[in-house]
Amino acid sequence: MNLKNWLKGFLSAVIGAAANGVTVMIVDPVGFNLAEGFTKVMAVALVSAIVAAAMYLKQSPLPNGGE
Repeated sequence: MNLKNWLKGFLSAVIGAAANGVTVMIVDPVGFNLAEGFTKVMAVALVSAIVAAAMYLKQSPLPNGGE
């Protein structure tokens, strides 16, 4: 696996997780909304993205330079 493919996979995992973090607005629209609860929504999306990044790194560690 080369670095370009690894980066694409890493970014897709992070972006997908962050997008799924936004779905918390469906579960609790009063507490998590874009007007008053925007920071809460972004915090959930950020934590979700961090977890996905860690899971991706566990599954696919950084590639070696020559592979």
